[in-house]
Amino acid sequence: MCLSIPAQLISLGTEAPLFRTGRVSFGGVVKEISLAYVPEAKVGDYVLVHVGFALSIIDAEKAQNVFKTLDELNEFHLQNEAP
Repeated sequence: MCLSIPAQLISLGTEAPLFRTGRVSFGGVVKEISLAYVPEAKVGDYVLVHVGFALSIIDAEKAQNVFKTLDELNEFHLQNEAP
């Protein structure tokens, strides 16, 4: 199973089409990723990221739903952690 995580595009780097990069924020953790698969992505967009590549653009509401679910899973884990 593959897992992709939403991140917000905060800046653009290299603009050459096959080497296009950008910096994204995963809730405060900033990473540089490849934007080669999403040439239409612009600053402020949310993208799904898998192993350093943005695979698609998603709307902000869907990204926020994923963030909420991840927070709920973390809360559940913390509540059920063995002492």
